[in-house]
Amino acid sequence: MKKKLRYYVNEKPVEKDITYIPVRFIIAILLALLATLAVMAIVVLLSIYVPYFYLLMWATEIACVIQIASSNENPDYKVPWLLVVLVIPVAGMMLYIMFHSRTLKKKYIRRMENLKSHAYVRDDAAAFTRLEAQSVTARNQARMLCGISEAHLFQGTKQTYFPLGEDMFRQMMDDLRRAEKFIFLEYFIIEEGLFWNSILAVLKEKAAQGVEVKVVYDDIGCMNTLPGNYWRILRSCGIDATPFALLRGNADSEFNNRSHRKIMVIDGKIGYTGGVNIADEYINEIVKHGHWKDVGLRLEGDAVRELTRLFLLDYGLNVRREPEVRQDYFPPYSAGGEGWLIPFGDGPAPIYQHQVGKSVIQNMLGQAQRYVYMMTPYLIIDSELCKSIENAALRGVDVRIIVPHIPDKKLILEMTRSYYARLMSAGVQVYEYEPGFIHAKCYLADDEIAMVGTINLDYRSLVHHFENGVWMYRTECIPSIRQDFADTLAKSIHVDESMLRKGLFQRLICTLVKMFAPML
Repeated sequence: MKKKLRYYVNEKPVEKDITYIPVRFIIAILLALLATLAVMAIVVLLSIYVPYFYLLMWATEIACVIQIASSNENPDYKVPWLLVVLVIPVAGMMLYIMFHSRTLKKKYIRRMENLKSHAYVRDDAAAFTRLEAQSVTARNQARMLCGISEAHLFQGTKQTYFPLGEDMFRQMMDDLRRAEKFIFLEYFIIEEGLFWNSILAVLKEKAAQGVEVKVVYDDIGCMNTLPGNYWRILRSCGIDATPFALLRGNADSEFNNRSHRKIMVIDGKIGYTGGVNIADEYINEIVKHGHWKDVGLRLEGDAVRELTRLFLLDYGLNVRREPEVRQDYFPPYSAGGEGWLIPFGDGPAPIYQHQVGKSVIQNMLGQAQRYVYMMTPYLIIDSELCKSIENAALRGVDVRIIVPHIPDKKLILEMTRSYYARLMSAGVQVYEYEPGFIHAKCYLADDEIAMVGTINLDYRSLVHHFENGVWMYRTECIPSIRQDFADTLAKSIHVDESMLRKGLFQRLICTLVKMFAPML
């Protein structure tokens, strides 16, 4: 099947046909819906026709409420589920049982542990001692992050910060052409166009030369951008490709827990990450929502090992047979570079027992002395994170948040704006990027600590998705990040009280959506 995509190149409208196969996705969604309705119908019928079954149903309902109320989850996540379970007794209970928790089959848990055990081994004790000599605060943040994400602390890595996707694209192409052993790519969105077609041409050429090429893309993320069988198309070109969490129509959390990661690894020595997906709007080749502001990070050196490990875990969990994790994927390679880095992964429970990205941001806010600057496309935060932002501002820390002025989703922008009044009353300064849509996920504190990656300030990113980022302390790229914030603030609208007025209908919609945001 085909659909027409309309966009702009150099301010001129262009249309092109995109071939894709939505049938598999439609069937999967219908199967999940039918399975959910079937289970609910069976429970209702049993309660009507089987004597005393309704007692079991209500006992289960009560147990479900107790489970939600007594769980260790954030109250912001408990409240909407309690409302659903109590207001829609049978259906709400079944929805909670079927969709709330993420479960991995035992074979996948065993595979994950095996993949981890065959990755590189590193003792961080000496690195932590050296970091402690510079800053106990930074050491404590690094130790916490390594502990909850199973990541490692690195030096010997050069960093290059790209304030725009098109800047990263040019360097990325040069590095890909120099690949000798392997190329790994994992992206939430891949879409045919200048960006992807340029990369694909190099991947085909390198695969023909004997370079190992692996690609992971999110199945739902690429639902409207790639054919439903695209991995088979890539395999016919010598590229070992697999979709992340292939949509099969199971009535569980497969719709929620997607891979939002952006990782490229070349020969285990060079790695890329950031907010940039492989689609033309990310490099401003086409215009969808005004100027697209995104950022990227290039690493060269020892820290790339962690990006390699994250990729191999995601690839290994999504292919039929467990892959071999060779040690030559993790070559020792010190490229110099200043400062300390921790590339890390984040994801849903129970795979990650703590919310890694949220913890990093809260630590930056809690320990900042002068300022914390943030760029994020979405600002839909729970009470804990909102309080952390407020407390930093109330302590006198200069907290500034930059969000889009031109949204990709209008309702999300309204939800984002619904937080302005509360944050501004605590002294937080909010800015909207006037030229267009800001997709960057970038955080900076006191010219010393920064985090760049894929982590947004919204429930889906902080709770549901598989994400990744790079924590940095006194690295050589931090002045570039600081300058980018200054340049971006200069192009942004400083939000004042006159922009906070909303109509009754807007307030009602935002209140309802905000209440159920953790479930969306």
